[in-house]
Order: sequence, then C-alpha cells, then structure tokens
Amino acid sequence: MEVLRPDDHLDPDFELPVSADPATFAPPLPTASGSQVSGGVDKTGDRVRGMFAEIAPRYDLANRMLSGGIDVLWRRATVRRAPPPAAGAILDVCCGTGDLALAYAAKAGPNVRIVASDFCRPMLDRGAEKGARAGRPIEWVEADAMALPFPDATFDLVTVAFGLRNIADTSRGLAEMARVTRPGGRLAILEFSLPRSALIRHGYLWYFRNVLPRLGNALARNRSDAYTYLNQSVEEFPSGERLAAVVRAAGYEAVTMLPLTFGIATLTIATRAATAAASAGAAVNG
Repeated sequence: MEVLRPDDHLDPDFELPVSADPATFAPPLPTASGSQVSGGVDKTGDRVRGMFAEIAPRYDLANRMLSGGIDVLWRRATVRRAPPPAAGAILDVCCGTGDLALAYAAKAGPNVRIVASDFCRPMLDRGAEKGARAGRPIEWVEADAMALPFPDATFDLVTVAFGLRNIADTSRGLAEMARVTRPGGRLAILEFSLPRSALIRHGYLWYFRNVLPRLGNALARNRSDAYTYLNQSVEEFPSGERLAAVVRAAGYEAVTMLPLTFGIATLTIATRAATAAASAGAAVNG
C-alpha cells in the first residue's frame, strides 16, 4: 500500500496516483476546521471528526433504517442528474463511508478516475472495505474539505452528499471545491432540506426533533448525540436561494435546485465559471 508523504501536498504539480488498490490513502492533513459554533451547533473539526468516528461502525445501518432506503434513491438521482464524464476525474468530498463514490464508480467508464475524500479515517476505512468488496478502483484520501490536497482545476465533477453542512466554514469549503473543479466542470450537492409545504414541514420537524435523534443515537450506539446534531445542523443550514448565493460566490454559475421527496432533501447542481475564482478563494482563506 503506497502512503504519500505530507510534503507531496506542497508540490503544485503533484497528482495522486491512479491506483486500483482501494486501500490506498493519502496522509492526513492538519485540520483547518478550527473552532466554530454555528448558532447552537458545535461544528469544530475535532468534535465532528470524533462524532463520525464513533458512529462509523453502524453508520450505514442507521442511515438505511432511518431513511427507509430513500437515501439510496437520492444518490441514484444525483448520478443520473449529474452523470460522470466520459473521461476525466470525479471528486466526492466528505465522502463518509463512500456510498456516493461507489454509486459513481458503478456508472463510470474505465477512463474516469474517482477520488473520495473525508477527514474522518474510520469512515474512510469503511468506505475502502466496501470498495474492495465491490472491486471498485476508488482512491481514498484523508483530507480536510477546507484544505483539499489537489491542484487547481483537477476534477470534471465535484460532489458532496450530506456533508456540506458539516464543514465548519461552508464558504471556505465551497471555495476549495471550486478551486479544484475545472472551468466548465460541475458541482453536485445532495443535502437535507426543509419542506416548503407547511403541513409536511410540521410533521417532518416533529419527527426530526423528537423521533430521529432517539432512534439514530440508539441504532448507532454512540455517546456523542450524533443524531441530535443531525437535526440541529439541518435546521440551521442555509437552503434554497441562500445556499445558491453561497455557491455562486464560490465561483459557480447556472445553479439549479431539485427538491427530492417533498423537499426533505435537495439536489443542487452548478457549473464552474470559466473565470477562476481565485479571488474568492483568497478572500475566504484570508
């Protein structure tokens, strides 16, 4: 198993090797998450990483049971609406246990490189195990979404499923995604949202606040209240035009939004602007 040196990330010409070994990892980067509490939600890097590390062993089981398998259909919709290129590269950011990366690997041709990144190693380990069982040549990279270890304009498609709201600084994370997306490439964000219908929204929020945290925390067998964090982070995360504005500010255009399952989730797709968003990235990182 090849392990890349941390210094490799400082080389502007560095490219991760294309490898069929699903256990290939890049070394961890120092977290750039810092200390950030969004409203009442603690999204500091150590807190989020530790929480997902604790629930990693039962993460997939809890997700399937709590969603009734609908999350699988949402990922299929993402692959269908933002299909893999005929040739090129795909990056799945905040990949977790790799479900979306694996969905793309099942549809992509042999000339498409697929990279899955996350800053929680136990989640990546689960993804690598699943990729190995499926025989999918995915590269698994341990990396912070706010400091991606890839050269500019590397990927034709960048995706993130149920992970954008976990990044301590949403704007900085999106700026990094824009930096590594080639001009004309696409971004696909699959994220929870709140239904617009008052009736559906009322019932959904009652379930989200009262039932899901108890069931989720019991299923995942964790002490970090991960599924209490879930409902709180969803309710505080920007959606609709507020999210579209942040996506545009990062350097994307032609933003479209597709509500899924009565608006419980939303698929946001955008195109990387032809002009580089270096100024936006510099502003965010400064």
